Amino acid sequence: MIELVLGGVRSGKSRYAESVVKRFPAPWIYLATGRAWDDEMQERIVRHQADRGEGWLTVEEPLELVDALVAAGDVPVLVDCLTLWLTNLLMAERDISIEKQRLLIALSRRKALTVLVGNEVGLGIVPENALARRFRDEAGWLHQAVAAQAEKVVLCVAGIPCVIKEVSGPATD
Repeated sequence: MIELVLGGVRSGKSRYAESVVKRFPAPWIYLATGRAWDDEMQERIVRHQADRGEGWLTVEEPLELVDALVAAGDVPVLVDCLTLWLTNLLMAERDISIEKQRLLIALSRRKALTVLVGNEVGLGIVPENALARRFRDEAGWLHQAVAAQAEKVVLCVAGIPCVIKEVSGPATD
């Protein structure tokens, strides 16, 4: 199952995503795409790791998200977050369309729960520079593609998860 969790900054999306993954037996993989560019970000990363508690195996992978998903095998995975991964791809001047396609293929092949977190950036104003506009557009297209493939999409607002899409499996007698 694929679940996409979107929301703004401090919307509760990561906390909600963790609770979804924890419904399954440990261990779980926390696939972190962020990079510690400065001391403040390093402190955030350390704090987030401590807050998660036991049962999590943290894999830090800023660029090769697809390879890390494949390597996870049948273990439930939380990807946090797609928009940081996209930022890393843009900064590394990677081909976004190829990386997005690779991700969609990998997601379609996974058998275990995969929860992906992303920052909803399309609710604000139009950015003033070309790179920021490209980031906003690419994030929107990435989220749309993952949402189309996901069985469940949740938008977190003020700590409240709001189900946007939920596809149930075939009916059983």
